[in-house]
Amino acid sequence: MATALSPFVSPIRLLSVTSEMFPFVKTGGLGDVAGSLPMALARYGVNVTTLLPGYRPVMAAMEDRRAVAHLPDLLGHAATLWAARAGDVDLLVLDAPTLFDRPGNPYMCPDGQDWPDNGVRFAALSRMAANIAQGQLACYRPDLVHAHDWQAGLTAAYLHYDRMAAGDDAAAIPRIPVVQTIHNLAFQGRFPASSMAEFGLPPQAFSVEGCECYGAISFLKAGLYFADRITTVSPTYAHEIQTPEGGMGLDGLLRQRRDRLEGILNGISTDIWNPASDPAVHFPYMPGDTLGRAPNKRALQAEFGLAADPDAFVIGIVSRLTEQKGIDLLPQVTGNLLAGNTQIIVVGEGDREIERSLVALQQRFAGRFACRIGYSERLGHRVPSAVDALLIPSRFEPCGLTQLSALRYGAVPVASRVGGLADTIVDANPAAMAHGVATGFLFSPVDASTLVTAVSRARMLYRRNRRAWRQLQVNGAACDVSWNEHAVHYVMLFADVLGLDPYAAATSNVICLPSGQQPRRMQREARRRRIARRPPRLSWPLAAPH
Repeated sequence: MATALSPFVSPIRLLSVTSEMFPFVKTGGLGDVAGSLPMALARYGVNVTTLLPGYRPVMAAMEDRRAVAHLPDLLGHAATLWAARAGDVDLLVLDAPTLFDRPGNPYMCPDGQDWPDNGVRFAALSRMAANIAQGQLACYRPDLVHAHDWQAGLTAAYLHYDRMAAGDDAAAIPRIPVVQTIHNLAFQGRFPASSMAEFGLPPQAFSVEGCECYGAISFLKAGLYFADRITTVSPTYAHEIQTPEGGMGLDGLLRQRRDRLEGILNGISTDIWNPASDPAVHFPYMPGDTLGRAPNKRALQAEFGLAADPDAFVIGIVSRLTEQKGIDLLPQVTGNLLAGNTQIIVVGEGDREIERSLVALQQRFAGRFACRIGYSERLGHRVPSAVDALLIPSRFEPCGLTQLSALRYGAVPVASRVGGLADTIVDANPAAMAHGVATGFLFSPVDASTLVTAVSRARMLYRRNRRAWRQLQVNGAACDVSWNEHAVHYVMLFADVLGLDPYAAATSNVICLPSGQQPRRMQREARRRRIARRPPRLSWPLAAPH
């Protein structure tokens, strides 16, 4: 049940800085989170304005835009900052044609390689965010900045070094706190040290106590070092990244800042992810309606050229096709996975070698294995509405949204026991089955043998006990995969960063949580923080939203 939470008396203005946002541009979970979290926060009085690069789809989507700043030299590039509404979303769009007016993927050239100027592209985004936070726009000043992943990682660094450069005048620069969120620690935004001047960073920034990381510049490391608070997208991943095995070279820094680090699970929009109204679903059905899914299974088999067999055990994979996602294991295990009248459907894009191997599997196992190379939002919705199980063999997974949509749509997840997968799936072990709480199948470590064993477990239950299988589907559909609880965690975090007391009477700009409805873990955590730091209340009122 969602926690009852009263909104802020005077709304907090949050600047969200991100390189992608659904529905404008999306390559993965970051886009979904950046698109759905603002609406979840709005009900609690957190008004989000999102700063986005001016990619072609973003520029085309803006409604009633107006120029709020002209920058003839933003790190060597001319730019215009536009304010606009797009649907229910408030946007600030950094229109720098030499940096962002490009076709296709926002990060990669058509040949699959990174754009060679990605460093300055996203340094410009962070530089703009810092300018906005410092009050350089007449029309808008945020109270808090939420920086997403490496592309926004320099925001906190620019704010720090700007204050240093101001010297005695630093008091005149607003001190705006930054929350840095890690969506995937593997992507750190590393660039040569020779790029310091191009990025507008002072020489002293090239330091272990700054932006330097193993002889290079790392945007994400800078964000982690200078941010007021760090979040990542699941509690288990927050633990994993503090270990040498999962820390990607930054585990030492994350352990050092562990008192400022916490994991908050992602949610999904249950309005968008609703099988009863999803336009991508051929035959709509209510969540938990296991029989209503059957026509979708037939339709998907036909769409992918698989044998029309209602008794086939159909496995779906919707993923980036990379080693991180474990997709490179498929050539080794597909023969075994297809045993016992099993069919496999794969949708995604990524590593070119993996893509070629999947095409070869499709040719080898025609009628039983099918793949669709390329990103497809519609298939990302249609596949979980139709398959019996969704396979997620990630070697590491910060949160994962695929399993959330699978649970919602009645596709039983078969996933590795890592990160957010471990936090959101209850393994169908004997105890969980006996207590009626299982929602899927987990396996570890991630290798060919354990993957095959997990799929065999799932297939065996599907074959031998269809009633128990349907119970897994019903349990999954009953899970709250929305932002309800997780948005509350963010609101509590933002209140703490701003020095607001969430348990005070609602006579000032505070959150009020009625007694008896406060999650116990959140009560304990908030109490610990109050005792440890006793943050003062704000002496200044938050400005009304524009």
